[in-house]
Amino acid sequence: MKNYIRIIALLITTISFAQSGRMYIPSELTQENADEMRTLGMEMTIDDVYSQQDGSIKDAIVHFNGGCTAEVISKQGLLLTNHHCGYGAIQAHSTVEHDYLKDGFWAKSRDQELENPDMTVTFIKRIENITDVVLNGVTATLNEKEKHKIINANLKKITAQVKKENWQDVFTKSFFDGNAYYLFITETFKDIRLVGAPPSSIGKFGADTDNWMFPRHSGDFSLFRIYADKDNKPASYSADNVPYKPIHALPVSLDGVTENDFTLVYGFPGRTHEYLPAVAVDQTVHKVNPAGILVREKALAIVDNYMRKDPKIKIQYASKFASIANYWKKWIGENQGIEKSNAIAKKKAFEQEFTKRIKTKGLSNKYGNLLQDFDKLYAEKEAIAVTRNYLIEVMYRNTELLNFAFRLYQLENTYNKKGTEAFNKAKANLIKSFQAKYKNYSAVVDRAVFKSLTALYKEKVDQAYIPNMLKDVNAAKLTKKVYSKSALTNAASLLKILNIEDPKTLLKKLNKDKGYQIGKSFATLFYDTVNPKYQAINQKIAAVQRQYTKAIMLAFPERQFAPDANSTLRVTYGQVKGYEPKDAVYYKPVSHLGGVIQKYIPGDYEFDVSPRLQQLYKTKDFGSYASKDGKLAVNFLGTNHTTGGNSGSPVLDAHGNLIGLNFDRVWEGTMSDMNYDPKICRNIMVDVRYILFIIDKYAGATNIIKELDFVHPKQQ
Repeated sequence: MKNYIRIIALLITTISFAQSGRMYIPSELTQENADEMRTLGMEMTIDDVYSQQDGSIKDAIVHFNGGCTAEVISKQGLLLTNHHCGYGAIQAHSTVEHDYLKDGFWAKSRDQELENPDMTVTFIKRIENITDVVLNGVTATLNEKEKHKIINANLKKITAQVKKENWQDVFTKSFFDGNAYYLFITETFKDIRLVGAPPSSIGKFGADTDNWMFPRHSGDFSLFRIYADKDNKPASYSADNVPYKPIHALPVSLDGVTENDFTLVYGFPGRTHEYLPAVAVDQTVHKVNPAGILVREKALAIVDNYMRKDPKIKIQYASKFASIANYWKKWIGENQGIEKSNAIAKKKAFEQEFTKRIKTKGLSNKYGNLLQDFDKLYAEKEAIAVTRNYLIEVMYRNTELLNFAFRLYQLENTYNKKGTEAFNKAKANLIKSFQAKYKNYSAVVDRAVFKSLTALYKEKVDQAYIPNMLKDVNAAKLTKKVYSKSALTNAASLLKILNIEDPKTLLKKLNKDKGYQIGKSFATLFYDTVNPKYQAINQKIAAVQRQYTKAIMLAFPERQFAPDANSTLRVTYGQVKGYEPKDAVYYKPVSHLGGVIQKYIPGDYEFDVSPRLQQLYKTKDFGSYASKDGKLAVNFLGTNHTTGGNSGSPVLDAHGNLIGLNFDRVWEGTMSDMNYDPKICRNIMVDVRYILFIIDKYAGATNIIKELDFVHPKQQ
């Protein structure tokens, strides 16, 4: 046990010595981090970045609606995040008559700010290292089931005993593949109102063509406000709530950026997997990703065709299309980046050195077979992993009727396992969810997607994993049968079934529906066969991965490591940098409004430019937001290591002032989730001066500008 604790201590302390560009737990920042950041240009202290006793930058950072990051930028609780993070809310408030996606939205007074039911933002109040307590009683002689039982019991005890206020929450997370654990005390606010958003022609400029690309010219931002009760505590929506008074609000720098300026990104990165073995990366790039890419490629082509023909469908499917397209393109870029950086070969070379060191240190008996174990397990996993990906992409991600059926299947299981009371509660929530979903549903579009994807699934997947309803009929006949008869194609007809009071009668009626029958057959296949096989193999892989991560730290004690992202609060520091994506091609680190005009295509939904923005550019009416050369910066690049979840993260200068808003990565750099390479990995950020220009000069929302605290650190 002492040796195990020593290893854990090594894992945790190595966080402080990782190279710039990595993701750090802010509570673990040390003097070594401070020294490294100073070499990059930072002027702050570690306590300025994170402090549990006093106000710090961390008190301005929130987890936005569970998937993005946002930051407090005024003393009245004003939040800044990405346009694509607020996209669902903007869409929900939009109609054909009042299309905020097309025209933008600006609240000129507090009473014009729009409520967003179910939207939340979460502050991190405290972070504690609980590794020793969680792993107390865990020994090498225990099997995986026994280890998990002890760990879960310890976690339950810790969370029950933690000291916190009654309005606060607590959660725990594992790090280093289960070798370390941390506890987080949080405060979640539930009254969040839309304050401002540019039109999509600005907030989504370049749309899917420019997504993951540079040069980029997107004003990807939106504004919300946190409301609290009269005591400044979290509360559900009420007309009596008042703007939240933050512990810290980020000052806004008007000085702009130049190459090699220090950048610090603060937020909630989702998932990275940098400690995977070569065989895992190879399988992801050459087997799993291609399946998802193919399914989404077919679905996107169909939806895009209908969106271009019908303005109503364009509004209905705008958010869904963007969501599906986002990871479709990301996987393509990830594959290209892995190939370009020769990541798999590099990992194999690393593994050869790892094997030598393990042998030299006399650790072969304990860790010498890990790579062979990986090879065996990933070979066993490949077929089921690809099948599972096809199943999820067809059933859950891209075909809405099958997704509806999947949710109804879960409702039926709730009744069978938990009874009438749980069923009625789940049904009420599902009815509410369906009412929102059917607002943005077109059976015509979904019918075409269903036909294409069920045919693809039947073609690509082994016969053993094809539902019986799909085996004996072609996709065209099945589609006609389902979409001509199923109640799931229409909100009113489905709700008529769901409003039946007796659960047995409801489920009997539902099980006669053709749409539900095919969806249930897919869901049954997923739950009863595919997912259990997949999870069983994954559990074995996770056990080997935990040992492998620990062994890497022992084999390379001189190297610098950082924990993978897991949707917890992190900081990553770097510099403003251009990069060379191809031979003889170099991208400067800053793009400008002139590039927007160069890309302008009249009437094109991706590259249209409003007359207002054209006029402001023509007259060079940039206010105080232009650079010294008279240009208006739009986006810039940095070496910060970011991933999904960092969308909306603030970009801070050497003094902790807001200089930009993180929103994307370069295409080749999306492979940083598995292989961060500072030579080609770049994050893309909106220059805060462009945000201010749009708010002030374009929208005339000077009420928002007046809330902000402006600084000029470079002039001091």
